[in-house]
Amino acid sequence: MITIMKERITPQKTFIISYLRNVKTHPTAEEVYEAAKRSMPKISRGTVYRILGELKKRGDIKAILTKGFVHFDADTSPHSHFICEACGKVIDVSGICSKCGILKNKKLKVGKINYYNIHFYGKCKNCMLRLQKRT
Repeated sequence: MITIMKERITPQKTFIISYLRNVKTHPTAEEVYEAAKRSMPKISRGTVYRILGELKKRGDIKAILTKGFVHFDADTSPHSHFICEACGKVIDVSGICSKCGILKNKKLKVGKINYYNIHFYGKCKNCMLRLQKRT
């Protein structure tokens, strides 16, 4: 007989999920840790990293790799991201991919698309302004 254990919802896990759902940026694990530490001074870095790993593994959050850092996103709906190649900032991009003919049809010769993960790369407005000021 297989017994399925219910997941224990700890205050730490509750805080991290709530933080990721309410923040508009895509924080790194270290940024999540710093936010958690302000609310729960005794929380360890390892606890935050472990919880983020569990949430990612379960599909409750997305992990986005940029410039050697992993950023987290609690919005798991199909949407794209713009990633700045200069500073590594991650920005949600909505609507662009919904106009793509492939995604409208959601069927290809090889099979049916269930979800997508598209990243656009370039320089964000802030980095472009900084570059313009230098010249």
